[in-house]
Amino acid sequence: MTVLVITGTGTEVGKTVTTAAVAAAAVADGRSVAVLKPAQTGVGPHERGDADEVARLAGAVTTLELGRYPEPLAPATAARRARLAPVRPGEVADASAKLAVEHDLVLIEGAGGLLVRFDDEGGTLADVAALLDAPVLLVVAAGLGTLNTTELTAREIRRRGLGLAGLVIGSWPDSADLASRCNLADLPVVAEAPLLGALPAGAGARPPAEFRAAAPAWLAPALGGTWNADIFGGSC
Repeated sequence: MTVLVITGTGTEVGKTVTTAAVAAAAVADGRSVAVLKPAQTGVGPHERGDADEVARLAGAVTTLELGRYPEPLAPATAARRARLAPVRPGEVADASAKLAVEHDLVLIEGAGGLLVRFDDEGGTLADVAALLDAPVLLVVAAGLGTLNTTELTAREIRRRGLGLAGLVIGSWPDSADLASRCNLADLPVVAEAPLLGALPAGAGARPPAEFRAAAPAWLAPALGGTWNADIFGGSC
């Protein structure tokens, strides 16, 4: 796997911290990693964006943003309101291909969900994955309500002929409720894809050295870690 597209079932599900964990595990394995954030919204010119946060947590990774817009909106809307050029799927694919020449792994972190629009022509992260023929990693929530959004996103990934690498729970609560525990079994069923990890709540607030040391334990072997879904989370 040279390029991995990381999306979520919505905002605030843990895409950035999951991207950082995958990057940290790869770096620990001796791989060179690039993190591409096509469109960063909601931050000013001199503020830290998601790619910067990944680098802070994961360590020695190359980062690249293609567009930055100040308002916390969908990229197409944010670009239009800022009167700035939008980012288009072809540009993202070209940038990723160039990064892949010099890196073992390129992680592309989307904004919001799979079908959030980059431009007024309707270009999305799904189009980027199609152009690159790259698998998609889907970051999901743990608790009540996640099954519907997960199944809808997974169905759209398959409908477009894209590969769904698997699911990662972006924030696993310290005290999991019944719904969260049952979702460990139900999420792979509704998505028809394996569960490849679960990051503890607050993982992104850990000191970087602690984060890097712990990251492989949060991810399954397919993502360079040691996490085992069969023995995680207790019974439902």
